Amino acid sequence: MTTDCKSAPDSFVAPHVAELPKSGIREFFDIVSGRKDVISLGIGEPDFRTPWHIREQAIVALEQGATRYTANLGMPSLRQAIAEYTERSFHAKYDWRNEILVTVGVSEAFDVALRAVLSPGDEVLYHEPCFVAYAPLVRLAHGVPVPVRTFRKDNFRVTVEELERHVTPRTKAMLLNFPNNPTGATLTKQDTEELADFAIRHNLVVISDEVYSELTYEGGRNSMAMVERLRDRLIFLNGFSKAWSMTGFRLGYTCAPAGITDAMMKIHQYCMMSAPTISQHAGLEAVRYGDNDIVEMRESYRRRRNFIVASLNEMGLDCFMPNGAFYVFPSIQSTGMTSRDFAVRLLNDYAVACVPGGAFGSCGEGFLRCSYATGMDQLKEAMQRMREFLKRG
Repeated sequence: MTTDCKSAPDSFVAPHVAELPKSGIREFFDIVSGRKDVISLGIGEPDFRTPWHIREQAIVALEQGATRYTANLGMPSLRQAIAEYTERSFHAKYDWRNEILVTVGVSEAFDVALRAVLSPGDEVLYHEPCFVAYAPLVRLAHGVPVPVRTFRKDNFRVTVEELERHVTPRTKAMLLNFPNNPTGATLTKQDTEELADFAIRHNLVVISDEVYSELTYEGGRNSMAMVERLRDRLIFLNGFSKAWSMTGFRLGYTCAPAGITDAMMKIHQYCMMSAPTISQHAGLEAVRYGDNDIVEMRESYRRRRNFIVASLNEMGLDCFMPNGAFYVFPSIQSTGMTSRDFAVRLLNDYAVACVPGGAFGSCGEGFLRCSYATGMDQLKEAMQRMREFLKRG
């Protein structure tokens, strides 16, 4: 007599993975993929081509046979160039030999940072609305994500007052993302000082995702890396996708104290080995010689931002002027629709794709994320379609 031990394939999936939601952004844009008439203000990807001199360097590297593994930490020349870049751009000094790790995008950087510092049950404070990957990646590292609300009245800056309401003896880390996806919010210098004091007071690790740092429009950047007394507890994350329009190259990096970098390198070593070699050569070209590329793209984004904010406010959709990234986050509460209903109807009836604010956390409900990383002609047409949609009601 035999026993049938067959199980459904999904019964083998770990519960903490099975419980993860799919990305609210990607799930929504599955609807868009089959339509050619849609103007997309959705996916957070620059519409610029990677500058030619950066692409050319990738081609040269390939032609010269740069197809082997690099050091686990990344090519020494690239790490040296990143150290020089962080010093001139953030006034933050890191030793390229043992404090910089080159990763497969900033997503991997965030993943290895969490796994390096969290033990099961450790709590991580993070602010919402936020990028959809943060809470799931905390859970995958067996941590406990603790959302902290941000508000339109504060232009979506995180405040110490809200953080204090959620910190507990189990809190291990605080995650920050400024300039912010999806709101475009940035921090003031006073904010960075107060957040540093909060982290030190509660003995927290700070993981600061600043991949949009080069897209700061007025008043200069205010980075957590600029707060010197935070250095021994800061994991600074940055990358190439947004500043140099290199999303497909999948290249990011971490800057952190040597002990934390060594821990992150172990994880990276076993799961990734090294970032793509050709991408590292392209990144070296970008970080050494690409400052002017950033300026040109940033100025184009600034013009688009000014146009789309003025257009949305003229329509009656309250929208604050974001100082970073390439997103606006208008309120659609005056329409009486939920964020998802608004986005689906706008897509179905007028072929304009935006992301419902609820995809970025519960406090994003009542808002809409619109990316202006698209051409001005398309932005103008999208705003005209949205205006017609609102008039129809």
